[in-house]
Amino acid sequence: MLPTSNLLECEALLEPDQHYPLYITAKKYWLPEFETHWDDEEAVTLVLLHSTSFHKETWQPTLERIFQCSSAHSGNSSKLLKIKCAWAIDCPNHGVSAALNEDALQQAPFYRNFGCRRYADAVHRFMSAEQRLGPTFDFRSQRLVGIGHSLGGVAITILQNLEPAFKFSSVILVEPMLSPTAEAVEPLRRILIKNAYERRDVWPSPEYAYQNLKSRKRCERWDPRVLDLYIKYGLRVHPGARHLQAPYHGVSLACSREEEVTMYREPDGATRPVQDLDKICSRIPISIVFGNDNEYMYAVSTNPS
Repeated sequence: MLPTSNLLECEALLEPDQHYPLYITAKKYWLPEFETHWDDEEAVTLVLLHSTSFHKETWQPTLERIFQCSSAHSGNSSKLLKIKCAWAIDCPNHGVSAALNEDALQQAPFYRNFGCRRYADAVHRFMSAEQRLGPTFDFRSQRLVGIGHSLGGVAITILQNLEPAFKFSSVILVEPMLSPTAEAVEPLRRILIKNAYERRDVWPSPEYAYQNLKSRKRCERWDPRVLDLYIKYGLRVHPGARHLQAPYHGVSLACSREEEVTMYREPDGATRPVQDLDKICSRIPISIVFGNDNEYMYAVSTNPS
C-alpha cells in the first residue's frame, strides 16, 4: 500500500439486538492536531456514506486530502475548516459488515429487499447509539456535515428526515442517484444491473484479484490506494473456502452481485428521496457534485424527460 498521512483511525461495531438483527460497522478518522478542536463548537464532525458495491474505507484517501487541507500545517490557517473527526459507516450488506450479516440478509425482511432507506436506517441507528461508542461521543451534540457518494448520497439525504432527527449544518451529495421520475433513471438502472450481473465475483486469491482488477479499464482512474483498500475490505473469503487453509483462500465480492442488483432494483430508490431533498433544501446548504468526465447523472438530474 502507498504511504499515507498520519491519519488516525479506530473501528466501531454496533451489534444486533432484539429490535435490529444486523451488525453495523464504522470507522472514526482524525489527525492528532484535531484533538485541540474537541471542545470547539465551531468544529465539524463529518459523516461519510459510500456508494453501491464499495465500502466505508473507500473514503480514506479523500479524507487524507481533506484533512491535509484543514490541517494547521497547510499554511493558510485563517481559512481553515476546523474538523473534529470523520465517521465512515458501512451499508450493512457491504464491506466487512456483509460477512457478519450473511445469515440475516438471507432472511426476511432483508432478503432481496435492501435499498437506500435501509442504509439510512442503519446509519441512524448507529448514530443514535452514542453510549456504545464511548462516553465522550454524542452525535447529537456535534456540528455535523454529511457527505455521500451515489447510494451514500441518497442515504444521507433520507437520513435528514428520520426521527429523532440529527442536526446537520450542511450536506454534500456526490453523483447521487436521484431523479424526479423513474423513467429518467431507468436507462442507467438497466446498465448498472447488467454490469453487476456480468461482474467477475470470484478469484483464487487476493493477489490474483489485485492483478486482475488493476488491469481493468474500470480501475484505471482509481487512486492506487482505493484499489489496495478494495482488495482488503471490498473482498471477503469465499464462503466455499472457509474450511481451507492458506494458500487456498479464494475470495469473492463482499457485496455480492445479488445484493448489488437488489440495491439497484429498489422501485422508488431514486425518486422517493427527492421528497426528502425538497424538505431539507430550505433548512441547510446542499452541494451536489458531478463527475468531470461522465455527465450521465447530470443529464438524468437536469432533463427528466
